[in-house]
Amino acid sequence: LNRMDFLRKLRELDAYPKTLEDYRVRTVSGAAVSLIAGAFILFLLISEFSLYLQTDVQPELFVDTTRGEKLRINFDVIFPSIPCILVGVDSMDVSGEQQINVHHSILKKRLSQTGEPLTEAEIKEEMKKSQEKSLVPLNTTCGGCYGAEITPDQCCNTCDDVQEAYRQRGWTLPRLSDIAQCAAEGYEDALNQQIHEGCQLYGYLEVNKVAGNFHFAPGRSFQQMNFHVHDLDPFKGRSFNMSHIIKRLSFGKEFPGIINPLDGVTKTVEEVTHQQNYQYFIKIVPTIYESLDKEVIKTNQFSVTENYRTGAEVVPGVFVIYDLSPIMIHFSERKKSFAHFLTGVCAIIGGVFTVAGIVDSVIYHSVRSIQQKTAIGKYN
Repeated sequence: LNRMDFLRKLRELDAYPKTLEDYRVRTVSGAAVSLIAGAFILFLLISEFSLYLQTDVQPELFVDTTRGEKLRINFDVIFPSIPCILVGVDSMDVSGEQQINVHHSILKKRLSQTGEPLTEAEIKEEMKKSQEKSLVPLNTTCGGCYGAEITPDQCCNTCDDVQEAYRQRGWTLPRLSDIAQCAAEGYEDALNQQIHEGCQLYGYLEVNKVAGNFHFAPGRSFQQMNFHVHDLDPFKGRSFNMSHIIKRLSFGKEFPGIINPLDGVTKTVEEVTHQQNYQYFIKIVPTIYESLDKEVIKTNQFSVTENYRTGAEVVPGVFVIYDLSPIMIHFSERKKSFAHFLTGVCAIIGGVFTVAGIVDSVIYHSVRSIQQKTAIGKYN
């Protein structure tokens, strides 16, 4: 084949044949369709570009095979009607491990009747008044533990020492006013002064990654005959108002988009006639979140149901009973590839121009048909 035959054969492959300019017809309707199509293409291209810049999160499910890990429980809970001197935090799990009256990782903030934190000056002034009221001198030698000594040389020089000795024995405490150390520290006076206060507890617990529970409850807690007991004998005849606000409750670190269903939950008891017991049953779902820069966050999500009981024999408190799901969720951040973006752009431009061409053709031939029939007198 010579060069002319080759070019002729090549022209036959042209999928876009052109017409001469003299044979092209430009119409107002065609211009309107072109402007609308151009605006629509621009809108779709902007939407496609914004989607290209966004990050998709892809979830995957698989069986949790991790073992021997710890579970971190973060909380921030307010009790408007229970003073800090009464409320404590305990935890226990199915493996038998217990943490009683946890204080090393928890902070307590005393609140006034209006819910405002007490200032340092107010607390120091109250402590000074309490010490002035105390008439029993503090034992500076080795104080007795009122029969709860585990070893002969054990000393109980403070009210907390005596209560701890009784807790270790699993015994019920006598009246605090009958304990010299408590009287010397003005414990009962401090309790009476704080009785109308509230308390904010915030911090964290480190527990085994097995089913268990933790709770906020008044009274000194201890273990007795394999039972977890809260000693409420010193407060006989008193019903506690367990109204509470859960500002935050999570199991592990935060990650983008996480929802903790108990955050902001408020429970209010209008009239206190009996003890109240709030129970939150939580199902924890282990979660891994992997960001675009390959940072891996191991944390947990959870769902919750709740139950409320009241009565004279009910143990007052807020109990959180949790269990773990055997299924783990893995979230991965992903971005669309540039090739995917180009494919979308081509689809938008080609699709809109094709549809616009069909619409323009229908309008043009419809108008032309009407004009021809009008010309031959079919339309008046």
